[in-house]
Amino acid sequence: MKRILIVDDEEGIRQVIREYGRLNGYQVDEASDGQQAADKALTIDYDCIIMDIMMPNLDGFSACKKIKEHADVPIIMLTARQEEYDKLYGFELGIDDYVVKPFSPKELMARVKVVIERKRHPMAVSTLEYDGLVINMSAHSVTLDGQMLHLANKEYDLLAYMMQNANLALSRPTLLDKVWGMDSEADERVIDTHMKMLRRDLGDWGAHIVTIRGVGYKFDRQ
Repeated sequence: MKRILIVDDEEGIRQVIREYGRLNGYQVDEASDGQQAADKALTIDYDCIIMDIMMPNLDGFSACKKIKEHADVPIIMLTARQEEYDKLYGFELGIDDYVVKPFSPKELMARVKVVIERKRHPMAVSTLEYDGLVINMSAHSVTLDGQMLHLANKEYDLLAYMMQNANLALSRPTLLDKVWGMDSEADERVIDTHMKMLRRDLGDWGAHIVTIRGVGYKFDRQ
């Protein structure tokens, strides 16, 4: 049985997620603040953590940072805040997804399933290369002109998918479906946020990622 951890200082929210988690066949643990979450995650092997941002003792971002230093566990952040900076910072810490309050418990469970399945079934072993950029999927690493790049998880996934589909126009819904596993127009802004991060981290090489107005993006290999 898959085991998830719910982290929120509001007992009512934990209760709702707990009930839906159990209905979906998960073993559910709870924590009311970030410190409790970090302590549990360092001793228990969770399949997914659902974590609020604003909490006492240790906020969600700080807890996520501590957990990611020791455990490669998928983390979905819950937040009532929608500022782009919060999302950028969270993704840089390595979180896998964002859900904004108020949220649909059914959608949240769908996202939990997606991140767990993605962790269990990573991309096939292969290497993608173009113009000094090398993605080693077996090592989950990216180098540019021999220098290692430290990309957030979703930046890596986006870059790999786009390189696999070079010169094709990829719509935002397609990228959500293929990279996040969720076909939801409401979350299309997350694509733009990650593209900004990816272009920033690629520097001048980011010019290979082209915006197609009204459609989405493409990896320009020409």
